[in-house]
Amino acid sequence: MALKKKRPKNVIAKHRSPSRFAMKDFKTTKSHVRPSWDEYFLKIMKIVGTRATCDRGRSGCVAVRNKRILATGYVGAPAGVKDCDELGHEMHTVVHGDGKKTQHCIRGTHAEQNVIAQAARIGVSLEGATLYVSMSPCYACAKMIINAGISRVVAPKDYHGAMRSKEVLKEAGVVFDLLSGAMVKYPGMSADEDEE
Repeated sequence: MALKKKRPKNVIAKHRSPSRFAMKDFKTTKSHVRPSWDEYFLKIMKIVGTRATCDRGRSGCVAVRNKRILATGYVGAPAGVKDCDELGHEMHTVVHGDGKKTQHCIRGTHAEQNVIAQAARIGVSLEGATLYVSMSPCYACAKMIINAGISRVVAPKDYHGAMRSKEVLKEAGVVFDLLSGAMVKYPGMSADEDEE
């Protein structure tokens, strides 16, 4: 009969769970704060916007349902067509009802339009989805958002031409969460700037 060797006590202690002996070593002085779902998707929207090909906006858009990304879109010329970064802007002056003139680059498709087109292209319904956008949508985008069945829009900043958009979204029952009163501004936004 073989005799069992006795292990030294210090060897046994090394195999015990560290929870009893070393937890104080794992504590940190600063706790991590997870972003809310809105903050999380807004950060992703900003990254998507870095793919944009018009330097007047570099806007992004993320469509989400049940905390899952359905599609993304960013400002840019249609696929296969030269963009603003290559050709420059295709500017258009809009005269508003109050006589104020604003400048718009019309070469690119808006991020909201692209996210809707991308979802359609891959056969994904946006019914009941939330859109995370760079700014309040324009009137044309707001109408597309309504017709796509999107139920909520979240924007960190406002857009100077979005008054009618907000009205129609509200009328259609689309929840619009504008997170700040900050207005997006970009060079040459006002046609009057060029005339001064």
